[in-house]
Amino acid sequence: MKAVEFIHVSKAFSARNQGQVLAVDDFNLAIEEGECFSFLGPSGCGKTTTLRMVAGFEDLTAGEIRIGGQPVSSHEKNIYVQPENRGLGMVFQAFAVWPHMNVFENVAFPLRVQKTHKAALNEKVTEALRQTNLSGLERSYPNSLSGGQLQRIALARAIVTNPKVLLLDEPLSNLDPQLREMMRFEIKELQRKLGLTIIFVTHDQSEAMALSDRMLVMDMGVIQQIDTPLRMYNNPKNRFVYSFLGLSNFIPVEIHEGQVYPAGCQSQSLDCDIESGFTAHEGVIASRPNEIGLLREGGFPTKIERRIFLSDHIEYRVMVGASEVRVQSTRDLGFQEGMPCGIVFHKPKWYAGRSDDRDKEREKRKVI
Repeated sequence: MKAVEFIHVSKAFSARNQGQVLAVDDFNLAIEEGECFSFLGPSGCGKTTTLRMVAGFEDLTAGEIRIGGQPVSSHEKNIYVQPENRGLGMVFQAFAVWPHMNVFENVAFPLRVQKTHKAALNEKVTEALRQTNLSGLERSYPNSLSGGQLQRIALARAIVTNPKVLLLDEPLSNLDPQLREMMRFEIKELQRKLGLTIIFVTHDQSEAMALSDRMLVMDMGVIQQIDTPLRMYNNPKNRFVYSFLGLSNFIPVEIHEGQVYPAGCQSQSLDCDIESGFTAHEGVIASRPNEIGLLREGGFPTKIERRIFLSDHIEYRVMVGASEVRVQSTRDLGFQEGMPCGIVFHKPKWYAGRSDDRDKEREKRKVI
């Protein structure tokens, strides 16, 4: 059985000075039981709106959402199940921990709303605290705890009712980098131990890749690609997905008589093959910083503009025509600022030119 299904789901908003905006457009997806599935995309892409529709905090404009095979929201069938009756747990970006309640009472809160018998309540809260490494802190209050402990309270409260699905909305964004990394592993381990189905919303691609069995990338309300993290990183469907997964360079190029010239330089061509099926006279070459070689001889001639030590790798900045290009290496290649060099692109991907209209639309959607 599918844990969560979206069938032609759409959501429209009336935005001030923008008229009707389709925040989620014909969204179709099936999430398996026990799967950790991430929604990844920039601010305003529709990922949080989609999560809120699952939770029941937003109604649909069109389509249907099913949880455990049962419709919980359907525009056409006029079905709307209240949030508290959907069998979900949810963790928010801001933790939403009650400051006047101790840890035990914070975690027990949803069970008290359900009028759970005292003995069962104590047993469930104790187990939830054990699962989230909070045992021994039952009588502590939030103002005496760390950010990581507050996040664990939110997680314990979300799992204490044994939910069908756990919804996580940017749950790690308020933590420092070290805590964020630690909590990623704790959430993944919690999923494995409890067999949870998780929908994880984030704009951080490293979080999505670390946690997800599968994930999707959204842009302006539309699903761009659904796949495993590794397959999506290695085979992005389009330029937007490529740009959103990891660091990237985009170099505008022009093609003349079978030769590829970077924009701003007509005297020296790049040593790279034109991708099969690419017929335009202008385009963009995309390359990861760690997929570019720095050479002492050969390649496209340029020089080291900047050299930056970044603990586990060194980043070099060079100019290719009018474009600044980042090159990264895990070892010191011996190049210093100002030294001449050549570069070669090992795995370039080819895309059409940039669309300024789409960039403007993305900026508008950030305020919705």
